[in-house]
Amino acid sequence: MTTQHISVTVNGEAHEADVEPRLLLVHFLRDSLGLTGTHVGCDTSNCGACTVHVDGESAKSCTMLAVQANGHEVKTIEGLADGATLHPLQQAFWDQHGLQCGFCTPGMIMQAAWLLKQNDDPSEGEIREGISGNLCRCTGYVNIVKAIQQAAGTLNASESAPVLAAATVDGQEVSAEPAAAG
Repeated sequence: MTTQHISVTVNGEAHEADVEPRLLLVHFLRDSLGLTGTHVGCDTSNCGACTVHVDGESAKSCTMLAVQANGHEVKTIEGLADGATLHPLQQAFWDQHGLQCGFCTPGMIMQAAWLLKQNDDPSEGEIREGISGNLCRCTGYVNIVKAIQQAAGTLNASESAPVLAAATVDGQEVSAEPAAAG
């Protein structure tokens, strides 16, 4: 069988591999890279469990070939957190009980992350429309919507928070307080 050499950046890390031209991106991520957070659900792009970001755009990896990711940047659920610190969406899903069995959760969170990049303050209707390509058979979506709303608020608050500059006095780092308005 013939193979094709690909070079793809996944979660900020460069990977090179020889893959069969028919290998799906979801199987490359799971089987070749061990990133099992991306789930295989329907293999038809209907359920959204396999949702990842390719060059910042939402993509269903069960209908995308690994060779189509050649030269591109892919982000999976494993790349969303900052080390041990959960992404605001991951934390919100936990806080708002936005998951039950958890099978759809990685794809749902990745779709929600893409949605919040497009619209940082979506209405409930916009959230429901934005995640309409991701199916959940357990939750009824109420807590998923609440989680996305919480994350939107958290992300917006962190973007508008004042940045405190650090200063060094006699070799000791001290934080500078924001200047009082007035």
